[in-house]
Amino acid sequence: MRKLNLVCCLLLAACVCKAQSKVSLTTLLTELTNPASVASLPNPSYVLKQVSSYDRHSVAPRQPGWFANEDHTNFLRTEVNNGRTEYVMMDEAGSGAIVRFWETTFKRPGTLRIYFDNERTAQIVIPGYDLMKFPLALGRGLLAPHSSYEAEAKGGSTLYLPLPYKKHCKVTWEDPEKNIVEKRYYQINFRKYAAGTPVETFTTAAFEANKNLLAKIDAYLLNPLKHNAAAKKNTTKLTVAPNSEAGLTLPLGSHAVTYLELKLNGAGSFSDEVLRGLFLAADFDGERTVYCPVSDFFGSGAGNNAVNSWYRIVIPQDKMIARWFMPYQRKGKISLVNKNATALDITLTLSTKPCAWTARSLYFHADWRLEKNVAIKRTEQDKPTEWDLNNIQGQGVFVGETLAVNNHMHKWYGEGDQKLWVDGEDFPSEFGTGLEDYYNTSWAPVVLYQTPFANATRADNEDSFGENTFTRTRNLDAVPFTKHFRYNVETLGWENGSADFAATTYWYGKKGSKTLIEQKPL
Repeated sequence: MRKLNLVCCLLLAACVCKAQSKVSLTTLLTELTNPASVASLPNPSYVLKQVSSYDRHSVAPRQPGWFANEDHTNFLRTEVNNGRTEYVMMDEAGSGAIVRFWETTFKRPGTLRIYFDNERTAQIVIPGYDLMKFPLALGRGLLAPHSSYEAEAKGGSTLYLPLPYKKHCKVTWEDPEKNIVEKRYYQINFRKYAAGTPVETFTTAAFEANKNLLAKIDAYLLNPLKHNAAAKKNTTKLTVAPNSEAGLTLPLGSHAVTYLELKLNGAGSFSDEVLRGLFLAADFDGERTVYCPVSDFFGSGAGNNAVNSWYRIVIPQDKMIARWFMPYQRKGKISLVNKNATALDITLTLSTKPCAWTARSLYFHADWRLEKNVAIKRTEQDKPTEWDLNNIQGQGVFVGETLAVNNHMHKWYGEGDQKLWVDGEDFPSEFGTGLEDYYNTSWAPVVLYQTPFANATRADNEDSFGENTFTRTRNLDAVPFTKHFRYNVETLGWENGSADFAATTYWYGKKGSKTLIEQKPL
């Protein structure tokens, strides 16, 4: 009995130690480049929030101002610190971590400050409204300028270096003008950890101690295929007849797909029509959780467009690669559904590995929806709407999307803000400042760009007419939900018109979790 009590005490101590392991810069950086980290309910648990410069006339749905569009230079308050007037962008008590910081403006003079744990002197001081002037050296994987960035003029940048804090975090802006003249836009995504979660606050000493890890992670983010270089891959050749399905049964027992690659063989296989008519399907433990066109699944949108991101890589006219971590408990199958009029020859390459299934494990989902002729409106008075990318019932974690827009207008279609709603809240956890801002760029660019977590993979015309595709994936800024998740975007543009919207959303969910949006036939 004494031995049994000792064993129980040791097990309890081990559990307590595990539960109390500190969140730190090191643990967050490690989590950032672990594809499996988003495939289970987060531990320690957190909620993902955002503060932004959205128009403060937006107070509640169906109320005047909900589609107001002056999404700049809006702060929580003004305060005086050491004789300086500072505009407060973020002020959060409790343990947490900044996991994404996006900003843009026209002119940069001034000072950004980040205060931790109620310190009187900010630990991070940035000389300008410009994260590219961050005082610690970072590679382009963790800090990237927007496609419109000009060092001494307009444009912005996005920071993905995690900044954990134990008690409190405040972000402020000191403007050179007594009354701010230049437009200041911002979005700051942060985790709020459960009470009692131990967190080690960011310091420059911790940054210096992690320099080797930072360099390694930056290299991984910019060259993601090296992350799977040693994994064993199995290749199968399939011929999928018209209006039929063919696939590969996965190993029995608890495993995870860690690498998925498709090659289409034959002239004409990479056209927009063929790729939209070929669906990728995945069945795990008796439920079909993935079903969408292959071009959208891999981030290209319509067509076979280059993608170079952390989770997905597309080499046009060659191969399409996904590195999502897709676990299952008992059985699984990856299939291809050919809705085209001709047979397709396909080479399918997979990597799997044994994976322990726990009470926190989640299934990978990818849902696709297409709606044609969505009305775009210029102002709130024209009565815009909110278009749902997805509406999910159940428990899980949202990890990104691909949005392909066929714009029927010769003007910008993406003036609307994105809104992410979690568990039936009255006001969204994320209220954005414009479509392109969400995808880590700014000033309505219609250009291609590739970064680890956000990409523009198609842009047919400078005036945004025709096909346009944005895609973004989330790691540290993934959004957990316990019963419901909804993601929509305002249908605002620079003129009244219309566009076709096709959205692929990536998420993980408990068994039985499902989208509430019915997929309409092509």
